[in-house]
Amino acid sequence: MSLPATDDPRMTVDAVYRTESRRVLATLIRLLGDFDLAEEALHEAFASAVEQWPREGVPANPRAWLVSAGRFKAIDTVRRRAKFDASLGEIAKRLDSQNRPDAPQDEEGVEDDRLRLIFTCCHPAIAPEAQVALTLREVCGLTTEEIARAFLTAPATLAQRIVRAKSKIKNARIPYQIPTRTDLPERLDAVLHVVYLVFNEGYSASSGDSLTRADLSGEAIRLGRLLAQLLPEPEVVGLLALMLLQESRREARSTTSGEIVLLEDQDRTLWNRAHITEGLTLVAQAVSSQRFGPFTLQAAIASVHAQAATAAATDWGQIVGIYDVLLRAEPSPVVELNRAVAVAMRDGPMRMTRAALR
Repeated sequence: MSLPATDDPRMTVDAVYRTESRRVLATLIRLLGDFDLAEEALHEAFASAVEQWPREGVPANPRAWLVSAGRFKAIDTVRRRAKFDASLGEIAKRLDSQNRPDAPQDEEGVEDDRLRLIFTCCHPAIAPEAQVALTLREVCGLTTEEIARAFLTAPATLAQRIVRAKSKIKNARIPYQIPTRTDLPERLDAVLHVVYLVFNEGYSASSGDSLTRADLSGEAIRLGRLLAQLLPEPEVVGLLALMLLQESRREARSTTSGEIVLLEDQDRTLWNRAHITEGLTLVAQAVSSQRFGPFTLQAAIASVHAQAATAAATDWGQIVGIYDVLLRAEPSPVVELNRAVAVAMRDGPMRMTRAALR
């Protein structure tokens, strides 16, 4: 891992926390098998870094140092508590056996650990609203207060959702693992829907004074990038493309007074060209796989809009064709309505009426 150029160890610790704490946490959860114990170990490891790095120097591999320090801290903690809580005895034995010098070391990369963490947070046994909260807390590192503020929920209520989700994972013995290839499609679908739900809440807020919440949609895109990096399935790439293409319009979506501006009336010079360029590349990548899914198809529709210099130049025929495929892949009243609108834009309002009646 690369570190910012600085001679101040404390600044280095702060920088490592910002960039690596979620990776360290994911690995500690795998090693310790407990969310709360791993979070406690994470904070103790960074506290040790603040104390030792200025005196001993920054280690060559800060992330590995932090994982090791956190693991040892957790083992000491469990040993102490096991003296007063017999239920911790089994955990203490397991951690001790893992900590033997001759114990086989798990060399799997931390990237797999982060992927495990995402799938665990989005496990179907956990309530959907808790999946969102747990993902933002554990994977993205947002505080409970930040998540509660984003969704206009009382922090205490949000905290209870997270506590219940962690208890569910522990009590139901939900495995901390990447699904098998057989189970992947169903499980991945749940993960993608959680990410897109977070994005939509940021892109078009369901409540509150602001039309959008850029920080929340930004977190969703960050999650999308992480998923695409760790698991480059076509639908993962398609979702990232869809979010980038939609996010590209943010600056043009509202007036200075906060009123919404419809797509056909938006000033397209305000659209983010970097997002569009990246989104178009990702759409092409996902479509070339020939494994179309709803997110890839929606991204393809967004790409047609993104390539039109003006609203009048939009290729509505191409959009209707994509909606035809989307309607077969994921039929819904919303898709039917959107297709009917596209038909009307291509052929005139009378065709929209006939299309809507079919």
